Amino acid sequence: MKSRNLFIALVMATLAVACNQKPAEQLICGSLKEADFKATIAGKETGLYELKNGELTMAVTNYGGRIVSLLVPGKNGEMADVVLGFPSIDAYLNAKEVFHGALIGRVGNRIAKGKFSLNDVEYTLPINNDPNHLHGGPEGFHNVVWDVKAVNDTSIVLSYLSKDGEMGYPGNLNAEVTYTLTPQNEVKMAYKATTDKSTPVNLTNHAFFNLKGEANGTINDHLLTINADNFTAVDSTLIPFGENVPVEGTPFDFREAKAIGADLALQSENEQLQNGLGYDHNFALNKTVDGEMSWAATVVEPASGRKMEIFTKEPGIQFYGGNFMDGADTGKYGKTFDFRESFALETQHFPDSPNQPAFPSIILNPGETYSTASIYRFSVADTQ
Repeated sequence: MKSRNLFIALVMATLAVACNQKPAEQLICGSLKEADFKATIAGKETGLYELKNGELTMAVTNYGGRIVSLLVPGKNGEMADVVLGFPSIDAYLNAKEVFHGALIGRVGNRIAKGKFSLNDVEYTLPINNDPNHLHGGPEGFHNVVWDVKAVNDTSIVLSYLSKDGEMGYPGNLNAEVTYTLTPQNEVKMAYKATTDKSTPVNLTNHAFFNLKGEANGTINDHLLTINADNFTAVDSTLIPFGENVPVEGTPFDFREAKAIGADLALQSENEQLQNGLGYDHNFALNKTVDGEMSWAATVVEPASGRKMEIFTKEPGIQFYGGNFMDGADTGKYGKTFDFRESFALETQHFPDSPNQPAFPSIILNPGETYSTASIYRFSVADTQ
C-alpha cells in the first residue's frame, strides 16, 4: 500500500512539473499547442506566443496579430479564458467569423460602397460586407502574417508592410503594433504607422469577449457602462447618416451600468436596434482632450466579479453584442459560438470616416506618424 501511494505521488508530481514547465509543443496547459499554430501562409511562417504578468496569461499568433486566449482570475481566484479563439491556424482559416481576436486595418469598420475620394482621386475597395467594405477587406490585416520584431515574457511587437494598392488603398503603409501585459493587469495595445502617400488609417483589435469564459453562456447579463452622451446612428447597411445623436431616452444609454440585454426587448420598435440586429454601433466618447488616454467603458460579469475597464486615445468605441453568431464556429474548448454569447468593444475612429466630413479625419500623410493606444484593464469588482 505504501509503495502504491508513493507511485501515485510520483505520478502527480510529474504531472505538476509537466504543467508548470510546459513542454515545447504545448503553450497553455491543457489547451493550446504551439505545433498547431505552425504553418506557412503566403510564404511567411506563423507561430504562437505566450505572455504572462503573474495573474494574466495571453496567447497571441502572428497570423492576423490575433489574441487567441486570455486567462483572467475571478473573485475566488478561478481562472477563465475570456477571449473567444480557435485551437489551430487551420481552424482560423476555416472559421465562418473571420475577425476573431485580430488586428484590423487598414481601416476598421465600414466604408460605404467601398469607395472614397482623396486628393481628387477616387479609390475603389473590395466589397466584403455587401454593399460595403468592412475592416480593410477580405485580405485585410486580419488575414496576413505579421512579422515578429520582438517578444519577451510580457510583450510582443508585430509589424507589417501594407504595399501601395493593397486592398485598393494608396501608399506603402508601415504598421507596428505592440501588445503588453502591464503590472496593473492590463492588456495594452499600442499602434504606430507611417506612409509614403496619403491614405486613411484606422487600426483596432477585434477580440470577442465573454467574462464568464469562452462559450460559457449569454453576455446579456453582463453590466455595461459606456462613457458616451452620443452614438452614431446608421442606416440598414450600418453606414452612418453623418451625425451623432444623443443616447438619452434610448436603448443606447449606457452612461450608468445596466445589463447588456436590458433593452433588447425594444428591438421591434427601435429602428437603430433593428438596423444592427441589436447593438452594433459606434459610440462617440466623452473626451476632455482629443487624443489623450481616457476611460471609455466598463464591463462587469456579476457572478464571477470579473471586471474589464477600457481606456483609449480614440474618439469612439464600437459596441457589438454578438448578434451574428449562430453556432457555426466551434472554439478551442469544443463549444460552439452562439447568438449573443460574446461582445466586442473596438476602440476606433468613426465608421465611414473618409466619406463623412463632419467626423474626425483618419487621413495619414507622408511625414506624419499615426500613433494611438488602448488599454483593457482587468480586476475583480465588488459585487456584494
